[in-house]
Amino acid sequence: QVQLVESGGGLVQAGGSLRLSCAASGRTFSSYVMGWFRQAPGKERDFVAGISRSDGSTYYADSVKGRFTISRDNAKNTVYLQMNSLKPEDTAVYYCAAKYVGNVVALSTAYDYWGQGTQVTVSS
Repeated sequence: QVQLVESGGGLVQAGGSLRLSCAASGRTFSSYVMGWFRQAPGKERDFVAGISRSDGSTYYADSVKGRFTISRDNAKNTVYLQMNSLKPEDTAVYYCAAKYVGNVVALSTAYDYWGQGTQVTVSS
């Protein structure tokens, strides 16, 4: 069982930056692939970024490549999402998710545990 708690969302102007954090409970955090997803009103939950368990391999949606960076600190049971050059279309609720079996995938239904989400709003 893993509990995930996101923080760091807020309101920012276009071109600004935010850093999201996701703190995980439990002693097996390093056993999980971690991902960030986002969901805008009236839209599906979309993959943003993912990171492997220990070798640091990262994966990004095309829409955020070069602007967002996912990282993890297994000693702190935390995964981060650094978001730079934010755009109004990045506005959404951002969720972190944990996946026990297999590698990073973009399919949200493949993830086992989810946080409650944190709102990110980018004004133009």
